[in-house]
Amino acid sequence: MSLKIHNTRTRKKEVFKPLREGKVGIYVCGITAYDVCHAGHARSAIVFDVIRKYLQYRGYEVTFVKNFTDLDDKIIKRANSEGVDIATIADRYIETYNEDMDALGVERPTISPRATEHIDGMINHIDILVKKNLAYEADGDVYFAVEKWKEYGNLSGRDLKDLLVGARVEVNESKRNPFDFALWKASKEGEPWWDSPWGRGRPGWHIECSVMSQRFLGDTFDIHGGGEDLIFPHHENEIAQSESASGKPMANFWIHNGFVRIKGEKMSKSIGNTFTVKDMLKNYPPEVLRLFMLTSHYKGPIDFSDDSLDEAKLGMERFYTALKKIKDILESKTDYSQISVEKLRGIHKDAYDRLAVLPGRFVEAMDDDFNTARAIGYIFDAVRIINGYIADEQFTICPESLFVLHNAEKYFEEIGMVLGLFLDEPDKYFRQDKEQKVKTLGLDVEEIEHLIEERRAARAAKDWGKADEIRNLLTEKGVSLKDSPTGTSWKIE
Repeated sequence: MSLKIHNTRTRKKEVFKPLREGKVGIYVCGITAYDVCHAGHARSAIVFDVIRKYLQYRGYEVTFVKNFTDLDDKIIKRANSEGVDIATIADRYIETYNEDMDALGVERPTISPRATEHIDGMINHIDILVKKNLAYEADGDVYFAVEKWKEYGNLSGRDLKDLLVGARVEVNESKRNPFDFALWKASKEGEPWWDSPWGRGRPGWHIECSVMSQRFLGDTFDIHGGGEDLIFPHHENEIAQSESASGKPMANFWIHNGFVRIKGEKMSKSIGNTFTVKDMLKNYPPEVLRLFMLTSHYKGPIDFSDDSLDEAKLGMERFYTALKKIKDILESKTDYSQISVEKLRGIHKDAYDRLAVLPGRFVEAMDDDFNTARAIGYIFDAVRIINGYIADEQFTICPESLFVLHNAEKYFEEIGMVLGLFLDEPDKYFRQDKEQKVKTLGLDVEEIEHLIEERRAARAAKDWGKADEIRNLLTEKGVSLKDSPTGTSWKIE
């Protein structure tokens, strides 16, 4: 099988072939470090985390570069309002971003460059464009002349002539064309500045990614990624300023994830319908958020709501319940070292055969443009097979069943490492989930356990009235009890 990726630039799926045998270079546009991260940031991060891990799973050595924009109008505005320098603001929100991504199980990039570390490279790149007559200086600003780059609009499928018809573009008399974009901005009062051939100033936003991707991955690299909102103008501008300078394709594949939507609308800070990562993690385990993000194909939009997250949570509970059944059975001291596939018969052979196709189906789904939605569907199928197998009246704990379940556990672990799922011990997952629910409801685990112990003592003393009173009190708090010969367990409804 060959990996096929939908290339935004060509608008079709293409067989992936890296520039260098066994190695892949990926550049993904990172955050502008001026505020906390929201669900849109989380989706992009999780999508490209899985893409990276899948390429590694397929045997590639991946160099993953993701930048931090630490110089921007929004950062400057916040720094000025707080009376601090831009580094203070950027450091704060980069640290917050890393905390959020660590919590979501997103692996740190191979390289995390900051824009301010590469100002000299940006000045050199702009100078090349000016000398090639692809950019021009006007009152201390430097603009890229989009009409000089005939391929402008190819990534987004937009035509400059069409854009100009009825376009609402900020009036700037210094520009020769309304769509010329800033490579360098002349210094203004209250802004940081650097010396350049065009006077004191700072780089525009787009130039930083061209310079940093080239610095760490070369003129041409394998994959450039980011959110759908970056296609135009950011990535369009990157292509123009990179390829016109080098004369080479910037990236062979362009990958863009879709928007997160709230009630059918794109999530946006400007309309106030964002959900921060920290707020989401207060109510849901990190793996639930990952599962939610991955149950839709990365290219399409996903609708964010409590109902959709609750559904993902139920799905994760089904996965971990099956894994707990497997682990509990595998704790048996039964020796299965002498069992092989050839020795399996009956329900054991049937279950093994049906589960053994999971890794192949996973690869088939992921090779089809990283189709995590289909891959997760196959995992649900495997969970149903396991549950049916264990519930079968012919099932016993024996060498054959332990052999089958050991292999099933191995499949889950292998796939889970790619998706960032099933990485906890089931008991730990359910314990942490219970603690999170208790905290969300403002309850106390020790208090609940104390009341359950009081109830146990009342039952032992045959004080059924007090026992019922305690049960009713816990029920009012949302705590459900289940009595069994081995004791009383509880959960939050």
